[in-house]
Amino acid sequence: MSQRILIVEDEPKVASFIKQGLEENHFEVDLAFDGMIGRKKAMQGSYNAIVLDINLPQINGYDLCKEIRTHSPRIPILMLTALGTTEDKINGFDSGADDYLVKPFEFRELLARIRALLKRSSGDYSTGNVMQIADLELNCDTKEVKRSNRNIELTAKEFSLLEFLMRNKGRVISRSEIAEKIWDITFDTGTNVIDVYINFLRKKIERDGSKKLIHTHIGMGYVLKDSDQ
Repeated sequence: MSQRILIVEDEPKVASFIKQGLEENHFEVDLAFDGMIGRKKAMQGSYNAIVLDINLPQINGYDLCKEIRTHSPRIPILMLTALGTTEDKINGFDSGADDYLVKPFEFRELLARIRALLKRSSGDYSTGNVMQIADLELNCDTKEVKRSNRNIELTAKEFSLLEFLMRNKGRVISRSEIAEKIWDITFDTGTNVIDVYINFLRKKIERDGSKKLIHTHIGMGYVLKDSDQ
């Protein structure tokens, strides 16, 4: 069965270009040219992923992303927009996006990002059930994360990153390795998306004075470890 993608994009030429490319790669594609139609389709349809512009008529991409995320917490959302500052990207991730690609873009990169999101959300990456370090617990079957028995809500991409860190606990992992394993890309995207996501994880799993578990090794990468061990 073909996987279904919803494209919410108000530029007809861009939307048509993406639709054609994805259909040539055996995806089913629906289009929405404004935020209201995008919301209606997202709420009523059954999609495997959503590609979402930010500057949309009726409802902007940030607000629409928040609504979709509330309705469908696990659906992969990729923001595709001309807004390329670090602040724009952080706003996108804060809205619940799993990935962020700046226009102009190469279709092969968009395709790689979509396939990576679909792969992660399908659970292909999970090979164990429950992992734990200190009082942090991650369940690969239920996609639940807890710390001291407190539930922590993560996006699909945040979950994948934390899972990767936990599977490699105690080992310093470079940014390039994280990009390859979590985003399925080997080229430099020119963004600080990995650092942004690490910060998102820290805010969620190390809040309220909890023991620090994610450590930075300057110039080398990141490691998840219990500092008491």
